[in-house]
Amino acid sequence: MEKVVECVPNFSEGRRKDVIDAIIDEISSVQGIQVWDCLPDRDHNRTVVTFVGSPEQVKEAAIKSALKATQLIDMRGHKGEHPRVGAIDVIPFVPLKGVSIEECVEIAQDVARILSEKLSMPTFLYGEAAMKQEMKNLATVQAIQYEGMFEKIKEEGYEPGFGPRKMHQKYGASIVGVRQILVAFNVNLGTDDISIAKNIAKEVRESSGGLKNVKAMGVRLKEKNIVQVSMDVVDYKKTPLYKPYELIKAEARRYGISVVGSELIGLVPTDALINAADYYLKLYDFSEEQLIEKQLY
Repeated sequence: MEKVVECVPNFSEGRRKDVIDAIIDEISSVQGIQVWDCLPDRDHNRTVVTFVGSPEQVKEAAIKSALKATQLIDMRGHKGEHPRVGAIDVIPFVPLKGVSIEECVEIAQDVARILSEKLSMPTFLYGEAAMKQEMKNLATVQAIQYEGMFEKIKEEGYEPGFGPRKMHQKYGASIVGVRQILVAFNVNLGTDDISIAKNIAKEVRESSGGLKNVKAMGVRLKEKNIVQVSMDVVDYKKTPLYKPYELIKAEARRYGISVVGSELIGLVPTDALINAADYYLKLYDFSEEQLIEKQLY
């Protein structure tokens, strides 16, 4: 059986097209790799790339793109709305076909070790690749941010998986992990009041008593002059996308504002959208076999 792994690295650069293009070129240079998506965000100052290939191809492309990113990105001058700890902020590996979680953990640990050795940079492990339970949550490290991690890394419990217990001035650190498919789903609000977005995000996210399987934060979109509830729905089958969307709409009404749009970051499974369509259209006895694409492929 063919083995396919997905890698969705998040680079701390969303404004300089030449830098983003150079990183994509490194990924594409690995034979057999398919780049499925590249989504830069100027407000977040972050680019999310999705590519797939065999385990060895994906490992090579992840390393090459990370090395290129550290040549071109300097965290000492980086500003953006999204939490981050380094130039190659997050590198998640996702098993898609014929690959086990355990195999992806091996890939993640190899990549983390190699990057720490080549760059003299701390690399943390999260998700299924985490070496201890308290590091499974990505936010445990990411929320501290580049600036805060210089001191935090010295504390007990914040030892990196590989590399020195010291932040690199230029690169920062990287967080490498393994996860299942998630949906990055953002909802825009018709206001520029960041406190409203943060309050609504608190109501939505699981860690504050909101919806299970949802991580959320409020961010400002300066170019649009609005704010956003930015979310990761880590299990869209147990928590369909319409649930956080409807909750955000209800909370927004309390503040006298409305939802003005939403966006998906990266790729999304078909059934995640079918669930939403089924809910809003009240489809009777709908089956995926009714999809033209299903019959074609």
